[in-house]
Amino acid sequence: MVAVVTGASSGIGEAVAHRLAREPGARLVLVARREDRLRALAGSLPAPTTYVACDVTDDDAPARVRDHVQAEHGRLDLLVNNAGAGFRGTFAEKGYTNVKRTMDLNFDAVVRMTEALLPLLRESAPSSIVMVSSTAGRISRPGSGAYSASKFALAGWTDALRGEEAPAGVHVGNVLPGFISTEGFPQAELTGKALTRWAVSTPEKAAEAVYQAGPGGKAERYVPRAYELVGIVRMLFPGLLRRFMGGGAAKSLATKTGPDTE
Repeated sequence: MVAVVTGASSGIGEAVAHRLAREPGARLVLVARREDRLRALAGSLPAPTTYVACDVTDDDAPARVRDHVQAEHGRLDLLVNNAGAGFRGTFAEKGYTNVKRTMDLNFDAVVRMTEALLPLLRESAPSSIVMVSSTAGRISRPGSGAYSASKFALAGWTDALRGEEAPAGVHVGNVLPGFISTEGFPQAELTGKALTRWAVSTPEKAAEAVYQAGPGGKAERYVPRAYELVGIVRMLFPGLLRRFMGGGAAKSLATKTGPDTE
C-alpha cells in the first residue's frame, strides 16, 4: 500500500503515519511544511518512508507531491487529506481575510491535491481517499465560522465525490474529529472535568478512524464516536441545537479550548 499523508509532521497526521506504517507492505509519502519533523518521523517508522516538505497552499505543491509519488512508486493506494488549521475570531473581528485563508488551506488545497493525485488513484484502484474534516463540518459555534465554513464545504464535496468516484474504484471516506488532545492543544479545560472528559479523544483514535474510512471502506467516522449524535440532533432538532450553540456553553468552549488544528 502506497499512501500519501498531508499535515504529517504532528497531531493526527503523525498518528496516521504511525498507524499506516504497521500495515504489511506499507510505503509512505509524508507531506508538511516542517522538513526537520518529517525527516525525524520518516526515520522512526518501520515502513519505507519518503517526504515532500511544502506548504500545501503553494501553487506548485500538488504537482510536487504527484511527481514525487510517480517517481518513487508509480502508483497510489491511499490519499489522506489531513493538513488544516482553524483561526479563531468572529467575522466582525477578522472579516473576509480570515475566511479566505481558512478556505485556502482547509478546502481549496484539499481539492487541488486531490485533483493532482486522482489519476494515480484511479490507475491503482481499488484505492481510497480520506478527508479529515471536523464535527465543525456539521455544526458551527460562535468564533469559528470560517473554520466551520471550510469544513462544511469539505464534507459536502466529499459526499459528492464519493458517489462520483465509486464506479472508478476509488472509495472516498470522511473523518470528523471533535476535540483532539495534542501536544499543542491538550484540551485541559475539558479533560480536567469529569462531565466533559468524554468529549476529548486522541490522535491515535483519529488515526484508527482514518484507516477505517480509507482501506476499511467506511463512508464516515466521528471521533469520538458519540459525536455522531450531534449530527442527528442537528437534523431532528435544529432549533434546540441553535439555542445551545448560541448560548454560554458553546461560547465557553470556543474561548477555552484554543484553535482547531490538524
